[in-house]
Amino acid sequence: MRTGIVGGADYGDAMSDANDRPWEPPLSGTEVEHLVGALDRLRATFRWKADDLDTTGLRTRVGASTLTLGGLLKHLAMVEDHTFTGKLRGEPIGGPWAALGWDGTNDWEFTSAGEDSPELLYALWDAAVDRSRARLGRALAEGGLDQPVHASTPDGRQASLRRLVCDLIEEYGRHTGHADLLREAVDGRAGEDPPARWRAKGPATG
Repeated sequence: MRTGIVGGADYGDAMSDANDRPWEPPLSGTEVEHLVGALDRLRATFRWKADDLDTTGLRTRVGASTLTLGGLLKHLAMVEDHTFTGKLRGEPIGGPWAALGWDGTNDWEFTSAGEDSPELLYALWDAAVDRSRARLGRALAEGGLDQPVHASTPDGRQASLRRLVCDLIEEYGRHTGHADLLREAVDGRAGEDPPARWRAKGPATG
């Protein structure tokens, strides 16, 4: 991310106008507001790193790694859906995945993304995040972060909704770091956060 800030966050710029940076968590809020806000900030940062690219950009690799921004878009879309269907409720992942040919393997979304158009990859992620926000909102209204979810250990101990949200934050943290390197390799884009007033575009059209 290569920021020039050392030893802490520069809240002055980040919080200067909430309308310019709607992805910013509150400075002082509830636990729900901070966890959901942290997740949404990572979602926005990842989407910015992956935004406005053509097929070549979405298939760019770095070194020996097989990761691509297209693969990450598809993977995180699937993780979003799985988190708030299978892990939350014990329901089938549903959505578009069966129609797209998901074979049940862990690497399918990474490898199959190379055959997908930019339009499809951006649409998959955008729609999955919309579904997740709605499902998480309903779950929070029903029982808060402490409620048990379907996901459990082999001996039957159930995870909480808090754990699911924290796990998804960790997932985005890991892959947003990957996206940093990949996007810089594509066109030099670097930075910690989306610029003020940024809005997602989708595929490059130029």
